[in-house]
Amino acid sequence: MYRRDKPWDNDSIDHWKIDQWTEDDAKASSHFLEESSFATLFPQYREKYLREIWSEVTRTLDKSGIACELDCVEGSMMVKTTRKTRDPFIIFKARDLIKLLSRSVQLPQAVRVLEDTVYCDVVKIGGMVRNKERFVKRRQRLLGPNGSTLKAIELLTECYVLVQGRTVSIVGEHKGLKAARKIVEDCMHNIHPIYNIKELMIKRELAKDETLKGENWDRFLPQFKQRAAKKKKKQAAATKKPSYNPFPPEQMPRKIDEQLESGEYFLSQDTKKRKKDDETALKQEQSAVKQAKKRRKAFKQPAELPVATSGGMEVPQEKVGDLAERVKKRGKKLKKK
Repeated sequence: MYRRDKPWDNDSIDHWKIDQWTEDDAKASSHFLEESSFATLFPQYREKYLREIWSEVTRTLDKSGIACELDCVEGSMMVKTTRKTRDPFIIFKARDLIKLLSRSVQLPQAVRVLEDTVYCDVVKIGGMVRNKERFVKRRQRLLGPNGSTLKAIELLTECYVLVQGRTVSIVGEHKGLKAARKIVEDCMHNIHPIYNIKELMIKRELAKDETLKGENWDRFLPQFKQRAAKKKKKQAAATKKPSYNPFPPEQMPRKIDEQLESGEYFLSQDTKKRKKDDETALKQEQSAVKQAKKRRKAFKQPAELPVATSGGMEVPQEKVGDLAERVKKRGKKLKKK
């Protein structure tokens, strides 16, 4: 019923082609009824650079009918539509532009996002690895020695890639963005970028062959198995082995043997019990003596120090009991008076 011929849809039409926004399209469309705006924050270290290039950003966006503002007090950038705006999608492109500028992308690369076929992607890699040292190592692995790995990724994906802090900014076409994001995420999940780079190189060579365009390429691609690194076994400390003795060790004496040797085995039950009670009583007496000595230390009178007078003569300090008696006598005399 629905599978009818569509004369307007033929093989000559490329459904993936993105038509350019021309001046004729701008004239045909009217201005927007509502104003749309997007804002983003930027770090303090980017303020100086943004001040220098903001005039260029304003001129570039003005061609598309987009107004922009830079607020250095709040640390934010904002883009909004005006009455001159005709392209409905350009506001999203302008939003991506300020997002890239805040992530330390230079203006010549960030401006490319305003083109119809170019898009951007910001990969957040900060939460992919918990361990900080491991995160730094894997991020460095993405760059490679002297940035060689990053350069290879840019050449194969035809995208601009910038690793900055906890994010990776990518600018390019859709296919390149997808491949670059996969490499970044795999690298953070402990898969070396060289595996994905080799795969992209093989695919590029296979794409040149016209006979293989409609076939499955899995048989040509390398199959890499992730193997866990073997942990080094800790070497046990070298200990001297005892000299070999062919005879078994001597048997330990039993309790009965010890009682026979001391003569305790032949004593009666009452004698054994009396002896055990005597030993317990002796232990209790010794512990009681130790406790009494500890208690007496708390009540020991400290040594009295001599009191120095103004003349330099030392007068022995008066005892507490004598002082109390003297105070009582003095009190009685005052009552009589």
